[in-house]
Amino acid sequence: MNTDVENLFKDKVIGHPAGLFILFFTEMWERFSYYGMRALLVMFFTAALIDGGWGWPREHAFAIFGTYTSLVYLSTLLGGYFADKIIGFRWAVVVGALLMTLGHASMALETPFFIYTGLTLLVFGSGFFKPNMTSIISEMYKEKPEKKDGAYTIFYMGVNAGAFLGILLCGYLGEKVGWSWGFGLAGIFMFFGLLQFWFAQNIFGDIGKKPIKVEKDDKNALASVDENGDKLNPFTNFQLVLIFVAAALGLAWILNDPVSKISEGAYNLFNFSIFGLDGPNFIILLALALFILLLFIRIPKYSKVTRDRMLAVIFFAFITIFFWAIFEQAPGSLTIFARDYTQRVLEGSSGFTFKIVNSLMTIVPLGIITWVLLQLFKKTFKKYALSNIILSFSFVIIWAIAIWMLSEEFKKDVAEVPASWFGVLNSLFIITLAPLFSRWWESKYNPNANMKYAIGMILLGLGMAWVAIGSASIPAGAKTASVSMIWLILVYLFHTMGELCVSPVALSYVSKLVPGRMIAMMFGIWYLAVAIGMKMAGIFGETSEAIAQEKGLSHFFWLLTGIAIGLGVLSAVLYPVIKKLMHGVR
Repeated sequence: MNTDVENLFKDKVIGHPAGLFILFFTEMWERFSYYGMRALLVMFFTAALIDGGWGWPREHAFAIFGTYTSLVYLSTLLGGYFADKIIGFRWAVVVGALLMTLGHASMALETPFFIYTGLTLLVFGSGFFKPNMTSIISEMYKEKPEKKDGAYTIFYMGVNAGAFLGILLCGYLGEKVGWSWGFGLAGIFMFFGLLQFWFAQNIFGDIGKKPIKVEKDDKNALASVDENGDKLNPFTNFQLVLIFVAAALGLAWILNDPVSKISEGAYNLFNFSIFGLDGPNFIILLALALFILLLFIRIPKYSKVTRDRMLAVIFFAFITIFFWAIFEQAPGSLTIFARDYTQRVLEGSSGFTFKIVNSLMTIVPLGIITWVLLQLFKKTFKKYALSNIILSFSFVIIWAIAIWMLSEEFKKDVAEVPASWFGVLNSLFIITLAPLFSRWWESKYNPNANMKYAIGMILLGLGMAWVAIGSASIPAGAKTASVSMIWLILVYLFHTMGELCVSPVALSYVSKLVPGRMIAMMFGIWYLAVAIGMKMAGIFGETSEAIAQEKGLSHFFWLLTGIAIGLGVLSAVLYPVIKKLMHGVR
């Protein structure tokens, strides 16, 4: 592919090509829409009918939320395939953004048909959009690898800026004005992101266009070993059948789970019992068994080094499942905890202090991003005026909403913190702490992958320990309480530190540990692990209700604390074993 690198790097913003910042703002609006909607979903489902919600039991909301977030990650496999083989990265981004815009618009109508339609569109839209933005960056910097780390750092600042603003503004409008306003605002800015990208796409040259099929020469076609001396190991028909059946059963289970629970058994694909197991449990265990069988068949056929490294990847994937299952309590059980069990009304000096802090948290990041926007205008306005005008118009709206929100809060005698507000702390702490962790990774004290996972899981557990301590006074079965906000703030602080240990290194180690020809397959396994973690997050949330009713909410959070710290200790204890399996990869 002709990337025309010199031309791409001709117009620079903060030392990087202007095209990177087109992607920065496109991704920012996508994350704005995703996290803005996500912050509201469980609260909308569980809010009383009189408050405009659906009045669902929390278990039902957690079930559908877990399925939705799981499918978002599974759909990236479909979107990545279409981009790689058929339509190219650029069209995949456009298709994804359009589907997500339609999804948010549907959800703003709030009827059952349009809510479910909206969630479906959002799943497929994320699948097309999510994997292909980073693919464009990878192509942009293919001939300048020394600048790639800096590019991804800037890009992920856009990710967190979007998440921050989406939760802050969509959450406020959804809770304070109306759910449709929150869902609708997410869609409006996704549409702005789509238009901004579309009218500036020529800045990328040939990058991301429809892929061109390249015929392999005879030598490559006849090759029987890869660069590491491994014999090629193509999938047999039997193995393909295993993949298809396991995937079909797993997908059917993920979809059937919320449907059967919300309909209270009226619609249940697996309404039977085998070997003492009810249908759903039997199906998911069968799917898992088939997948494990596939691994047992394939892994022994590789060379020792490749086989060992694949086992290391599988170990990290296993830990990753539980990391996300616990971390993703944020938009689920932790948001419910914020809404129903946290003292969010602040009076007097406490209320005034919160208003000042909230104002600074809103205005300072917006000011910095607006400055970046102005730097981009200087380089691209002549060539891409329409894209810049659309982008500037979107920021005018953002500033107007932010100023209106802050002014409304200063009119009140007390400060009432929205339940969704706590979600912004993750992005705020990432932006604040990421440079410190980056310096740690670059120092001589940079830990091995195992120890990063160990530290990350222990920090995750400590975060849950804080809320477990804070909720200790809540009696079993209580529906409301007034616990101090400090406990949730500590949760998000420790969880963010855990995320900085685990999330940035995950895919990096996958790419280092397996041969190039196997990266797509192992990334697929990795996203499958994340998807399982997302669904487990919903299952954990459902479990919290029964545990809270019988033993108290604190008991549930202590269980998650034990799981996280236990896996962290396991990762540390297995350090010598995993280090040996990695064969020198750090």
